[in-house]
Amino acid sequence: MATARLDYIAPWWTYWLHNFPHFNFTFQHVDNTFRPGEASYQQSLVFLACISAAGLVLSLLLLSVYLTSVCCCRKEEEEETKRPDSCCVSWTAVITGLILCSAFGVGFYGNSQTNDGVYQLTYSLHNANHTLGGINSLVSSSLGSMEVGLQQHLDRLDEIFATRGDYVQALRFMGQMADNIIRQLTSMPDLSKAKVDLSAIADQTDYVEYYRWLTYLLLLILDLVICLVAFLGLAKQSRWLLTMIMVFGVMSLVLSWGSLGAGTATAVSTSDFCVSPDKFIANRTKDFLSAEVTHYYLYCSQSLPNPFQQSLTIFQRSLTTMQIQIQGLLQFSVPVFPTAERDLLGIQRLLNSTEFNLNQLTALLDCRGLHKNYLDGLMGVCYDGVEGLLYLCLFSLLSVSAFCVMLCAIPRAWTLITSRNRDYDDIDEEDPFNPQARHMAFNPSRASHVHSFCSYSSSLDSQASPHPPPQTAAILPTSEYMNQSMLFGGNPRYENVPLIGRGSPPPSTFRNIFSQNENHLPVYD
Repeated sequence: MATARLDYIAPWWTYWLHNFPHFNFTFQHVDNTFRPGEASYQQSLVFLACISAAGLVLSLLLLSVYLTSVCCCRKEEEEETKRPDSCCVSWTAVITGLILCSAFGVGFYGNSQTNDGVYQLTYSLHNANHTLGGINSLVSSSLGSMEVGLQQHLDRLDEIFATRGDYVQALRFMGQMADNIIRQLTSMPDLSKAKVDLSAIADQTDYVEYYRWLTYLLLLILDLVICLVAFLGLAKQSRWLLTMIMVFGVMSLVLSWGSLGAGTATAVSTSDFCVSPDKFIANRTKDFLSAEVTHYYLYCSQSLPNPFQQSLTIFQRSLTTMQIQIQGLLQFSVPVFPTAERDLLGIQRLLNSTEFNLNQLTALLDCRGLHKNYLDGLMGVCYDGVEGLLYLCLFSLLSVSAFCVMLCAIPRAWTLITSRNRDYDDIDEEDPFNPQARHMAFNPSRASHVHSFCSYSSSLDSQASPHPPPQTAAILPTSEYMNQSMLFGGNPRYENVPLIGRGSPPPSTFRNIFSQNENHLPVYD
């Protein structure tokens, strides 16, 4: 049953990125064909990254103008002016938090998706490298057996069979078959160059991908910490935390723009490769592989002939002919020349091992194995890899937006906190309704304004006189008020304490005084 051929179709987002304008430093249009070795193509990628650098400069300039206008154009508040409304700052914090939460989710997903795609690419490269290494090993092993091992056995048998011309003729024929095998093996393309290239590409890709993944992970963690510290600073109304967030916010803004430029350039260059990967690979392998061989492995169609089929067929026929000759010599020459048995058995074992190598070589040279590795690598880098890069670019854009909003909102939060602190500082300490006055320490300098209970009670006896006696000042602690309250039937309560130091006796004192002197009040008919 024939196996259906797998086809590669580039995703739509690679075509979208491939159509991005490519310009060099002189603003001349550059061909968007993937050519990483040419300077003009490299300049076009750097030009795309410089667009993000221009966005960074523009955003920093706008932020500088905004912050300068906030600092210079802010009017001084009058004493009657109310505290600034915190609704704008609260909603700004909520919107910034939502944008950053979305950015974190997109960033973590994109980083993981890109890592999965690159891992699939490197895994396919290692598998293809293993296949090419197996082909080279089998070819070199078969060549060594035919050129060295078989020739040694034939030389010794030629000495043993010197007296028998028919046996010597059979040995000559076997030598010709061995030459045919050697000729077919040497005519096969040398895949060691491709093996070295795949190994170097896989190792370099693994190295770059590890540091790329780690860099984005640290950037995500940094943005998350900045977000949490910003909310903590707003909750605690800490100005030094907000100042620190301003500094780290600008740094994260720079990093976000940089990651956006690097991600865009990488996504565009990868899409240029994914749109026409066959053309690039054919150009890279034309020095050591024929176009027929490259086309066979890139497309692996049943209508395409196997370029190695003729060589493998000659190899198989020559090997079969040699095995038949060895069987005949073992049957007829060993009874006459028993010393030849050892070399004949050695040639038979060598031919059996060569046949095993031939079967393995035939399986490895089939296009289906390498073509599957090729498709897996393309699927990994062009689907998961480029898609992850797009998500990382979206994460960078969301981070830039969030930090711009955050940097614009922090000065207003600073103004709100400063205004609130100024309102607290403007509270009069002498205000009897000030809650802070309840916790103030007892000040002896104010004790002269406190009237003792005795002055209030003695003044009742002199109500009839037109000039009541002056009240004497006394310093009474809290315990004395409570004791006086108990003398007049009152109970000491905690509510009497806040009245200390305000020139007023406890409420229970007034009740006792009025109850004892109610008979002195005049009665009107």
